[in-house]
Amino acid sequence: MSLCLQNHKVLPIGQIHHQARGRLTCNRPVAVTAVPDRRTCLLSVFSVPLVLPVKDKTAIASEIIISPAVVKLELAPDQSKYDPGDAKLRQALEMLQQGLNAGDVQLEEATWTKIINQYSSVDAPWVPDVVGRAYGNRGNARSRQGRLEEALLDYNKAMEICPWSVDPVLNRGVALEALGRFEEAVSDYRAVLAAEPEDPAAWNNLGNATAGLGSWEEAAGYFRKATLIAPGFSFAAANYALAMYQIGKRNEAVKAFRSLLRKYPEFADVRAALAAALWADGLEDQAENAWSRVEDIRYKDRKWLRTNRRWPPKLADALEAFLDVKSVAQSS
Repeated sequence: MSLCLQNHKVLPIGQIHHQARGRLTCNRPVAVTAVPDRRTCLLSVFSVPLVLPVKDKTAIASEIIISPAVVKLELAPDQSKYDPGDAKLRQALEMLQQGLNAGDVQLEEATWTKIINQYSSVDAPWVPDVVGRAYGNRGNARSRQGRLEEALLDYNKAMEICPWSVDPVLNRGVALEALGRFEEAVSDYRAVLAAEPEDPAAWNNLGNATAGLGSWEEAAGYFRKATLIAPGFSFAAANYALAMYQIGKRNEAVKAFRSLLRKYPEFADVRAALAAALWADGLEDQAENAWSRVEDIRYKDRKWLRTNRRWPPKLADALEAFLDVKSVAQSS
């Protein structure tokens, strides 16, 4: 029985992000091509995007204290020293697999909780790996249910038990973003990048959080960095195109939208963005044609577009103008 276990594919990131390593990637609602997986062992997965709606900050003022993260890769255990004949380890790995294969998020959460309760007090070198991963994955499950404060507690515990793992740090950043705590999310993503400078999911998420602070030009640079590291990371490419539109590079953005749609013709986020950009340029027939292929009804929801999906303001204005059959100048 191999001790190297595939980590949790939390969702489509569409794909936590995006994804394929027990990670989340913030509010990117369309299924996309995953970034190539680089690691496959305990507490070391890639990522796919999970859609976490930004909470109303007037309704939720999280009291949970977030200490600055420091990833200590040098503390990672040597898994080759784990005893493959250890019956408890074998049982724990079987339970981990059950959690990964759970049919619904409630059963999944219950499995992680069972692992935590059953193995936290066991004295064995593999316990931090197993229990820390269970805490991190339970945080993911709770995040997907909108229970973000509980998720933060789980991520904090995973970081305490496994200070060498970047995944709970990245996922905590996603939850912080969803709570509107963008500066703290930026800090977490920078901690991930300090440990793994070539992590495209962290660069993409850093762009998301930086855009949440209104710094779109800086965000564009982070999105571009993610695409340079992982050219197949289509969400990062889409985010880069959206950011370019916001900072005034409209022609480059439209060109990027068209290029992405040639590769991913059902990419609703990009198709809706192209429709909005074409409408703003007065190309009404082309805009209508692009919009006719957008089947995701959420793009008609103005609050969702600005608050949950967090489109850049200029493009959101353009899509609202399209929906209202007005010129952008009339709608502003």
